[in-house]
Parts: sequence; structure tokens; C-alpha cells
Amino acid sequence: MKKHNFYAGPSIMPQYTNEKVIEAIRDFAGTGLSIMEVSHRSKEFEAVMASAVSHIRELLDVPEGYSVIFLGGGASLQFAMVPMNMMEKKAAYINTGEWAGKALKEAKYFGEVIEVASSKDRNFNYIPKGYVVPSDVDYFHITTNNTIFGTQWKHDPDMAVPLVADMSSDIFSRPVDVSKYSIIYGGAQKNLAPAGVTFVIIKDSALGKVTRPIPTMLNYKTHIEKESMFNTPPVLPVFAALKTLEWLKQKGGVAAMQKINQEKAALLYDEIERNKLFKPTVPDPEDRSLMNVCFVMSDNYKELEKEFGDFAKSKGMVGIAGHRSVGGFRASLYNALPIESVRALVDCMKEFANKY
Repeated sequence: MKKHNFYAGPSIMPQYTNEKVIEAIRDFAGTGLSIMEVSHRSKEFEAVMASAVSHIRELLDVPEGYSVIFLGGGASLQFAMVPMNMMEKKAAYINTGEWAGKALKEAKYFGEVIEVASSKDRNFNYIPKGYVVPSDVDYFHITTNNTIFGTQWKHDPDMAVPLVADMSSDIFSRPVDVSKYSIIYGGAQKNLAPAGVTFVIIKDSALGKVTRPIPTMLNYKTHIEKESMFNTPPVLPVFAALKTLEWLKQKGGVAAMQKINQEKAALLYDEIERNKLFKPTVPDPEDRSLMNVCFVMSDNYKELEKEFGDFAKSKGMVGIAGHRSVGGFRASLYNALPIESVRALVDCMKEFANKY
């Protein structure tokens, strides 16, 4: 039976990436060595790193004056690195979910943190509007897609202060105006590569403005100057990232991917709205994530939740259980998920509804 992978992360990878990684594990670039055992200082791997950076620049149209680096530690380490490198006195954060809240919490170790808005009052099922960001903050931080609660920013906000964004779960899913941001970062394990590498895109002029001493390993300038080679990088995930970036380019880039993602999400949201057994957890379509579709059983059918979960599993649906903070179900529709898998889930929902 075919499996349809809806896990929220680590998540589905393009088949192209999987196959190229398998090949490289056996023999990397004709070296006779595995990608897992080759030196990161070898000319073959240095070419991989340079190509991965070049692909990100091309796919996101990264302007001059920005650096692209790969780091370890996941996005969670960036929760501390951002304020360590950017916050002199205070910063503003908007709290739209679990990861936004964790980023905000870490920033408090480095200065004053202003929470300009929060959607916690409705269990994070919307993106706040009408908030005011103080003009004297060192930066404003957003989390563009919320994997647990299923909300997403659909645009790049215009800000009068430096803008920082955690784009872990929707990077490369749509065009991004990088010039509006001072830092974009994210863990790779949703739309880019296996867990173990983090991408960071940094406006060079945003650095060097804090007076605190920054530990060498946690200073962005260290990794920019050494082109992500200050210490041994996560070689295998970087190679996988390059293969995913190549695949994205073959697919027509992020604008083409956005159209596919919109089609996939519309297909599933339409069925959730149509099917009397289910309802979305995010009421406003404007705020609904294209990457993580969250839904629950309708009030009259809550007792069927486990039965539907078991039924979906029997049909090959993998990883659709909702996070404990929301319950119900969550289907992650990352770039690599084929539309055929979304159709299979919709057919599964229809078949289950026909029983009732």
C-alpha cells in the first residue's frame, strides 16, 4: 500500500533528493568515498556548499549586501543568536504560536522584549492585525508559518525597523522579498533537507551594532567570514539541501511552487468546509496556512475522531494526528508532497463520511 507522508517535520523529501543522497552515500562525486566520510575541506564538498548558497540566492533573488550561511543547532539556537547579535536594548515580538513564544522567551535573556500582539486568547488560530511596533526597537521578530496551529503570514510586512523572520516551515513555498528583512532563518527539516542544518540569510549591515561581547561560535560574522566552514558543517544535510534546491529549480522555482501549494491547500480546505464531519481550526481563510492544514471533527461527530484516525491510517495516511495543543488532525502539505497524496486524503475523508 502506498504511504502518504503528512508529517510536520522531519517531513517528506523530494524523491529526487532521496535518490541523489543514496547515490552520494555510496560514492560522492566520483571520490570513491561516501558523502558521510568525505572531508568538508575537500574541493568536492566545498563545491557543494558554494552551489547550495548560489541556489538559495537565485531562488529567493537575494540582493547584494546579504550573506547566506548554514549552521547547526536548528532554529531553536537562532532564538538566542538573533538577539545576541541584534539586540542592544530592546526588541519587539509578535506571539503567534509555540515557536514564536519560545523565540520571545529566549530574547528576554538579552534585553527588554515587547510583545506587540498575541493570538493566544484564541489558541493561536489567527494572525493578529492592527498592532503597533515601537519605532525605537532594535528589531521586530515574526514567525511566518505556525506548524502546530496552522496559521501563516501570506505577505512580507513593511516595517520601519529591522525585520527578522523564522521561516522554518514555509521557506521556498512562495516568493519572498528578502530586501524587507534583516535576517531570515529556519531549520531545514520541513521544506529543504533532513534535520541537522539551519539556513540563515543576513543583511550584512545589520551586524556589528551591539556592544556586548559575542562568543565566537555564536557570532554571525564568524560564519560569514569562514563561509559556513568555521567548524565542521553538517555535511550530509547540506548536500541534501543542495539536491532539494536543484529540484525546486527544475520545478520552475518558488513562484511555480506557490501555485502548486495553493492548489493543494485549496483542495483540502474545500473538502473540510464541504464535509459535515469536519471543520477547520483557523476560521479566517486569510490566516490559514498553506503548509499545515489543521482540522477537527465537527461538534456533532467528535466521538468519531479515533475511528477516522484509524481509518485514515488503514488507507495509507501517515502523520495526520494533530498536535496535542490543538487535537484533531494536521496534514502538512510541504513542497515535496505530491498533489496525489492530497487527493488521496480527500477521498479518504469522503469515503469515511459516506458511512455516516
